[in-house]
Amino acid sequence: MNSISKNIFSVNDEKAFQAQALATFKFQAVNCQVYKEYIYHLKIDLNQVLDIEQIPFLPIGFFKTHSVLSSQKPIEITFSSSGTTGMVQSSHHVTDVSLYEQSYLQAFEQFYGKVSDYCFLALLPSYQQRSGSSLIYMVNDLIEKSTHPQSGYFLYNHDDLLHTLTDLKNKNQPTVLIGVTYALLDFIENFDLHFPELIVLETGGMKGKRKEMVREELHEQLTKGFGVPAIHSEYGMTELLSQAYSLGEGVFQCPGWMKILVRDTNDPLTLIAQGKTGGINVIDLANVNSCAFIATQDLGKINSDGNFEVLGRFDNADIRGCNLLVQ
Repeated sequence: MNSISKNIFSVNDEKAFQAQALATFKFQAVNCQVYKEYIYHLKIDLNQVLDIEQIPFLPIGFFKTHSVLSSQKPIEITFSSSGTTGMVQSSHHVTDVSLYEQSYLQAFEQFYGKVSDYCFLALLPSYQQRSGSSLIYMVNDLIEKSTHPQSGYFLYNHDDLLHTLTDLKNKNQPTVLIGVTYALLDFIENFDLHFPELIVLETGGMKGKRKEMVREELHEQLTKGFGVPAIHSEYGMTELLSQAYSLGEGVFQCPGWMKILVRDTNDPLTLIAQGKTGGINVIDLANVNSCAFIATQDLGKINSDGNFEVLGRFDNADIRGCNLLVQ
């Protein structure tokens, strides 16, 4: 098992990804009881799975009803999804939280550079006001590792946020503002800012506070309100230990140990070609101790360059806060 874990974050090409993914599949098909039973009922012969496109993906709903674990080690932390009252939450039991830490730190460095170079400001009231958020865990660590004295959270104190942003702009300090969508909109309704160097990283989700918006309309309002050329986004969720990032235009890129495949909406075991819309399947190799092969409730497509877009969600899927922007 250690040999699988130690290679996760050194994956740097398609051949290495294939090898790591297949090794992870063979391990989890034996050691993750839920996944093992799922594969059994699909009547899949493990010895016939020779390519990642032949790997079955576990429907994400199993994280609401089962303990999805491939490890016998003690659970270090359990991340839970947000949801309205009465909604069943997903639970992701994590037996090695250092894998999550390495995943988000290495991914941030891949797309943005050193964490220590930035000041991190967080506008995440819905996440702060509940326990079990993997996003809050990540942001706490980013704030701590930035070591910048002005890094921190802003709940509803928008006046303080404006003052801090203005001060950081005047100091030419590289800054990341991480915010849930509705809170970012609340802020720009009251204030105008012109901070072109600011990275506004929206995490998606109206949390029932506002009407859902199409991405183009949302990003148009946010770019104007913050005075930035583009709005960045992250694609992540409770059930994953890795995130993909969009540096603008809603086009996401994965770190080397994460990959998106798209399935037919009518035949979930069949993958479809680039450019066509279908259900998003995620391979997250950092999920080595749970399940690395997740069939999400999100709809999207893969572009010709291998990057992907999120176009909405399946009908009747739970509304979640991870960039599910309805079109």
